[in-house]
Amino acid sequence: MFRVAVIGSGPSGVYTAQSLVEQETVPDIEVYVLDRLPCPYGLVRYGVAPDHEKIKSLQNNLRTVLEHPRVHFLGNVEVGAPGLGLKELREIFHAVVFCVGAAADRQLGIPGEDLPGSHPATGFVSWYSAHPDAAATRFSLAARSAIVIGVGNVAVDVARILSRGAAQLTTTDMPQGPLGALADSRVEDVWMVGRRGPSQAKFTTKELRELGSLPGTEVLVRPKELALDPAYREPGDLPAVRRRNIEVLRGWAERDGTERALAGTAAAGATPPRRLHLRFFLRPVAMIGDAATGVRAVRFERTVPDGLGGVTGTGEYEDIQGQLVLRSVGYRGTPQPGLPFDEATGTVPHRAGRVLRNDAAHPGVYVAGWIKRGPTGVIGTNRPCAKETAASLLDDAAALAERTLTEDPVSALIRAGQQPVPWTGWLGIEAAEAAWGRRLGRGTVKLPDWTRLLEAARTGAEVG
Repeated sequence: MFRVAVIGSGPSGVYTAQSLVEQETVPDIEVYVLDRLPCPYGLVRYGVAPDHEKIKSLQNNLRTVLEHPRVHFLGNVEVGAPGLGLKELREIFHAVVFCVGAAADRQLGIPGEDLPGSHPATGFVSWYSAHPDAAATRFSLAARSAIVIGVGNVAVDVARILSRGAAQLTTTDMPQGPLGALADSRVEDVWMVGRRGPSQAKFTTKELRELGSLPGTEVLVRPKELALDPAYREPGDLPAVRRRNIEVLRGWAERDGTERALAGTAAAGATPPRRLHLRFFLRPVAMIGDAATGVRAVRFERTVPDGLGGVTGTGEYEDIQGQLVLRSVGYRGTPQPGLPFDEATGTVPHRAGRVLRNDAAHPGVYVAGWIKRGPTGVIGTNRPCAKETAASLLDDAAALAERTLTEDPVSALIRAGQQPVPWTGWLGIEAAEAAWGRRLGRGTVKLPDWTRLLEAARTGAEVG
């Protein structure tokens, strides 16, 4: 039996497992998918917004792989904990593939960035997605104005969640705490701000269009800011997605010839609609406030295109008032125990997925996903990335299989101090979340903390 450990159960990890078990050159392969969390699916469960049910349905495809008879999910396994480093993994498995993503947030590096009320957007996402590490996190939505720095899909997600009424989210699996906070939200203005122009924004057209269809929310753009972008005037040479983005923004800007691009219709007698402002060519340079009262505003410098694809500052500044700031300026990989790490790129050095140490392949150790290539692409980008890594591993399989492994992986993990949650444990969590939702008069509702997740997993594992 040829055993492989895949570290991480998000798309890159599951696609790697799928590539390994669906090939025919190593017919006796067994893949153990290990995850720090007791739940599978990675960012599909804990990163996709709860109102994006079509994308979340990708879990069904991942589930099919994890239920393959030669794929074994083991959650609640902490790689890098005492007793379970790379050395121990290599004693249990013939090969190890790290598919751990990019867990750290990039910093703005500006004064006041760490003032109370300023948060990484991923923390907000973890909060409303019920990530157990965020169980103790609280976000005050008493702010009248919220600022989202960044114009990628994560920025769009958090701006949309802030702007969407809680009543529209009760049918999702959002946990009760965040749902109640959004119901009580006093946010009236949401600002989504990018340092470059609309033709360089990273959001997808589908995400952008959704902003214009939020009930009770009006989207505002500034035609003068759009016009600063040369590609906005002549978008024909842009890639298809960015060209369509320009078309959407152009339609909003031209709708009535003012800065008011599109207004959602609020019900008669409802509270005044929220305003969602899309701003461009503004670079954050400081957050204004103090430790006692928190952030009060963000100071931006006006930028203009530099003719080389970037922007340059003009020395003109604008303060946007906001008591809640969510920073969405990208992710970065973090060092993995026992692996080399490139600080400049935030990735593990590799050649076709084989981990390199001093430019030589580290036998039996591989990477796939964002820790391999950086935080780029969409979910589907992980599939060819995983296939490349799996192909390298399979090419090496004959040499790696010369080592004899005797101890059962689960027994070895327990001996190393772990308490693995098997697939039956995950099924127990699913059942508990469905039951919790029924008690609340909703559909499935996520359990938001480690205690309840592990309790449900133990019950499910015993029943299973």
